[in-house]
Amino acid sequence: MKLSQFKFDLPLNLIAQHPSKTRDESRLMVVNRATGKIEHKVFKDILGYFNDKDVMIVNNTKVFPARLYGRKEKTGAKIEVFLLRELNKQNRLWDVIVDPARKIRVGNKLYFGDDESLVAEVIDNTTSRGRTIRFLFEGNDEEFKAVLDSLGETPLPKYIKRKPEEEDKERYQTVYAKYEGAVAAPTAGLHFSRELIKRLEIKGVKFAEVTLHTGLGTFRPIEVEDLSKHKMDAEYFHIDEYAVKIVNKAKEENRKICAVGTTSVRAVESSVTAQNHLKAAEGWTNTFIHPPYDFSIPNALVTNFHLPKTSLLIMVCAFAGYDLIMEAYQQAIKEKYRFFSYGDAMLIL
Repeated sequence: MKLSQFKFDLPLNLIAQHPSKTRDESRLMVVNRATGKIEHKVFKDILGYFNDKDVMIVNNTKVFPARLYGRKEKTGAKIEVFLLRELNKQNRLWDVIVDPARKIRVGNKLYFGDDESLVAEVIDNTTSRGRTIRFLFEGNDEEFKAVLDSLGETPLPKYIKRKPEEEDKERYQTVYAKYEGAVAAPTAGLHFSRELIKRLEIKGVKFAEVTLHTGLGTFRPIEVEDLSKHKMDAEYFHIDEYAVKIVNKAKEENRKICAVGTTSVRAVESSVTAQNHLKAAEGWTNTFIHPPYDFSIPNALVTNFHLPKTSLLIMVCAFAGYDLIMEAYQQAIKEKYRFFSYGDAMLIL
């Protein structure tokens, strides 16, 4: 399929700028692949679609405050530094994106904080906007992390046209977030409240946790018309034996296995045995799922409403069929569903 087939007109006012008042009271569109039926619900109604021994696969990655603002030495120019990942803990080396990039060269020093207490030196160019920087910090790892936490901002995506607020620290994070390392939230999981999870568990639904640290590649535009030529950025993932056991038991019993979010899908589809079962793994994945694709693990999916021509929309079309999803999206626009990270949800059965 071609990239241009995933274009649609999205009114900008449908891109959610704030989360819903209550996590589990965002809207839920339910799409049935077998019948083509589309229903309009509230997210907590998801309870009615799952039974004893069904499984939900959730991504327990935790977002860290990745956006810093610093000043360039001598000129004092304001520079945004977006932390992507730590390359070397001991030497405090980080892979970052800088903006505006043209001003930042190898050897430049950057100063952070009102008192300029944190300093970093640019030591390499990685891409046009990418740099490797070394933080010059004397304290221990805990003190360094505390400084980054105090200076960093919640990394809301650029389509959210406002400054992060206090509530974003909690709301741009799933309630089951555990392992820090993501620069973007696994947004399908934002709709789950602790109460809803408890009610699903009481019903007998099992939760299998996997980890995939979402990188900025999630939002990187696809620049090739031929989808087979697109390369995803690699992201770290981890699947343990406990999750494998839960998922494979459900698979053998023909239960519903629902991936919560495209990141959960990418994690599990990156680690499949020859018998189409899940296997424990740890490493990096750059799996790009586009039609046609045979899914090995999930047979249901919770996902948000995505922007046109994105890898996320393309994966959802691979899961549910291009025509059905494009019809569902037209309905979503007509019914004024909220799109993107803080938007409403879709359950595909």
